[in-house]
Amino acid sequence: MAQQKRKRGPLQFLQFGVIGFANAGIDIGTLNLLLLLFHTDNRMLLLLYNSIAYTLAVVNSYFWNANITFKRSAKGSNRQRFLFIAQGLISLGVSNLVFLGVNDLLELTAFPNWLRYNTAKGLAMLLSFLASFFMVKYFVFRDFGKKHIKNND
Repeated sequence: MAQQKRKRGPLQFLQFGVIGFANAGIDIGTLNLLLLLFHTDNRMLLLLYNSIAYTLAVVNSYFWNANITFKRSAKGSNRQRFLFIAQGLISLGVSNLVFLGVNDLLELTAFPNWLRYNTAKGLAMLLSFLASFFMVKYFVFRDFGKKHIKNND
């Protein structure tokens, strides 16, 4: 069982990464679409656009990770939903802080707006992805009762 658990960790990270790559497309695609349709440099609107984009990606993430990456421990319980929402809000906070912070730093350079926004978004996605993976793996879809049950898999 210990060997199976060790193998599952890297596989889970790979699966989470593939799903995360799709989520990144949703996230950055939504942000760019909003900026294309409603261009702004207003921090509050940028925060709103980033939050909308991130939320769409998180909803997609929950569906696929619950059904693929963490299907063995995903029960669809109210507890797991609550913890997923909580980790999503924490990861959204990470995403927004990094997005706005990096954007502010890059604003001091001669970067074009589209490059500045996308660079900031890329770093925000990377850091929120890492935070999200560890929170989802160790808190949301963790099977707390598994230690006490003999597994014959």
